[in-house]
Amino acid sequence: MLNTELDRLKRYEQSAKEQQTEIAILKKKVDQLSFVRVALLLVEIGFFVGLVSSEGTTANAIWSVLLVLPIFTFAAVVRRQNKLEKQYKFHQNLLWVFENEITLLQGKPNGYDDGTAFEDENHPYLSDLDIFGRSSLYALINRGASKIGVEELAKHLATASNQNTIIERQQAIKELTEHIDTTFAFRANLKGHEVTRIEEIKQKLGSQLSKQITFTSNKLLRVYVKLVPYLMLLLFLIGLIFGGTLWNIFGVLAFTNAMLTFFYSKQITAVYYGFSGSSGLLSSYADAIEWTEQRVWKSKYIKGLFQSEEKVSVHIKTLAKIIVEFDARLNFLLYAVLNFFLLWDLKCCIKLGDWSRNVSDKVAQGLDRIGYFEEVISFATLNYNHPDWVFPTINKDFALQADELGHPLIATQKRVNNTYYVKETPTVDIITGSNMAGKSTFLRTVGINMVLAYAGAPVCAKRMNLSIFRLLTYMRIKDNLIESTSTFKAELNRLKMILSEVELHANAFVLIDEMLRGTNSKDKFDGSKAFIEKLIKIGTPTLFATHDLQLSELEQVHPVAVRNFHFDIQLVGNEMEFDYLIKQGPCTKFNAAILLREIGLG
Repeated sequence: MLNTELDRLKRYEQSAKEQQTEIAILKKKVDQLSFVRVALLLVEIGFFVGLVSSEGTTANAIWSVLLVLPIFTFAAVVRRQNKLEKQYKFHQNLLWVFENEITLLQGKPNGYDDGTAFEDENHPYLSDLDIFGRSSLYALINRGASKIGVEELAKHLATASNQNTIIERQQAIKELTEHIDTTFAFRANLKGHEVTRIEEIKQKLGSQLSKQITFTSNKLLRVYVKLVPYLMLLLFLIGLIFGGTLWNIFGVLAFTNAMLTFFYSKQITAVYYGFSGSSGLLSSYADAIEWTEQRVWKSKYIKGLFQSEEKVSVHIKTLAKIIVEFDARLNFLLYAVLNFFLLWDLKCCIKLGDWSRNVSDKVAQGLDRIGYFEEVISFATLNYNHPDWVFPTINKDFALQADELGHPLIATQKRVNNTYYVKETPTVDIITGSNMAGKSTFLRTVGINMVLAYAGAPVCAKRMNLSIFRLLTYMRIKDNLIESTSTFKAELNRLKMILSEVELHANAFVLIDEMLRGTNSKDKFDGSKAFIEKLIKIGTPTLFATHDLQLSELEQVHPVAVRNFHFDIQLVGNEMEFDYLIKQGPCTKFNAAILLREIGLG
């Protein structure tokens, strides 16, 4: 059994090697079929020369039949090669999936989107806790390729769910972790496709297609389109035998078909627009949806992603086949032959019309389901990659207890874990300490794990028990030249937001790192003291990191509502050593003077 991150890494590396072997085999087969296609083309040219140089009806008939044989063989070879190329592309994508997991476990950037588009400095905690953007929590978790997949993940990291939903999501993530081996193929099927492309198809299925295919309801047109292939084949065979006038009739009928195609060209183009070249994408999405349909899911959350038990993947595969046939019009020569003799475009439109009237809405819903699965799979992969993380207990009563809590964005070998408990009633916990000792990291560790917990995900801890808080942070306050906002004004705006929130929401939890840095030391102390006492009065649990040791004296004034913690340093000779462990009481060792001396100021 694989129980460590290193075990996971070794397994991914082995899987990547297996994919490389499979890719090499498939490439060899594809290349062989390419040579066969060239050979068939040469044979076809030879048969054509034979037809041109032959004399007599019998000889012409024989060469005509021979001329057809390489065409059918060529078509079969193309189908086989297309199938192999699809497998080749799938295994390339699967290799990318495994290599990306290797990259992440080695501490390198994720190949999936990092969520920069969702950054919001005005949000109560996003920018302070590194939720979105480069080297963020989102970048660590995201395995989504669809629009809904990336948006759902962002939503669950930016808002806390209720207790029931969190528990249901925990169960869903655990269940998908049990099927993690098959989720890699699911992700490979979605890799490499344009996100906007599938959204365009969903929009077409949702509202446009039903209007565009109305002309295919014409009964006379439907009957004629159905009979044309048989009629043209009959005339062709009779013409081969008897020749003469029958060839003229054959030509007139071909011209009639061309005119009919031209007459409906505007409607045909409208139906085809948006589907062009999308057969591969639809086929891959169908395989992904089929994966979701093949299992009997147990968790309530996953069951809720299905609106019916109907196999939507079958309908999408049918649509993909129709699009493959329709795409034949992209070849100019083939377009002429197919439409003059078979009314190919009209035939495809009728097929699309029949398909759309029956299942179009269901398919659009099925395509949406992929995104919801991607979001849960992202968390399941996180759970699988970090087997030592745990699912927290969500408590209805006020609680926050964490054993060996670590920051999920810090590599395991560098991470220092801390144990932290709140009291039965809210307190303001003042954390003092030296520069670089770990105060800010500890605050972010608490906050980012709370975000994970509320998304239903595992947390970087040995044990965690917490209630649902409205998380509010004050850490990275920046000025804004465009809006003419100074650092101090930006800090005041943030404090105003926090005060408004804590008065509105009884479940608020505040994380503050060095308040009022943009003003003088006296005003900073007075403002910090007033703010802490305001939070004490409201009864808001708070972690308050500061360099101002004088604030730790508030514990004497409010012995029940204030607690002191600190991070310190150890001096070994002239060297500073940090253990990054939180300890009880105010700090007694500071390192600013030492650091200043090191750069020649003291």
